[in-house]
Amino acid sequence: MKVMAFVKATAETEAGLPPVEEFSTMMEEMGKFNAEMIQAGILLDADGLKPSSAGARVIFSGDKRSVVDGPFAETKELVAGYWILQVRSLEEAVEWMKRCPNPTGADSVIELRPHYEAEDFGELAPAVQKQEAELNALAEKNKQQ
Repeated sequence: MKVMAFVKATAETEAGLPPVEEFSTMMEEMGKFNAEMIQAGILLDADGLKPSSAGARVIFSGDKRSVVDGPFAETKELVAGYWILQVRSLEEAVEWMKRCPNPTGADSVIELRPHYEAEDFGELAPAVQKQEAELNALAEKNKQQ
């Protein structure tokens, strides 16, 4: 099962990078944790995200689209970073994230959300699997170019 772990944003993460010494220590600790997950064969991807001031939102209303540039006011709705894990269960992902160094250095929240898998789509599962295989092949082809 794939699980995405979101590091929820805080006022500090929205302010940008912390002082160099603090950031260096945090990166060293996080690097060790990520290496453990790589060695365990569960880490598929991970990254930190710039503050929302560097981002934008595309708002959908029927067939209309509008764009709102950051920053965004509600930090509790924002994501500061993520991991994508391949684990046996949500409980396994929870156990890994409980071992994580504090990702913001202050009060932090990591939210865990399972990805949809083909079998979640019932009778549409074969079509979903076929489409996913075609998209993965296209992505791989584009990577090689």
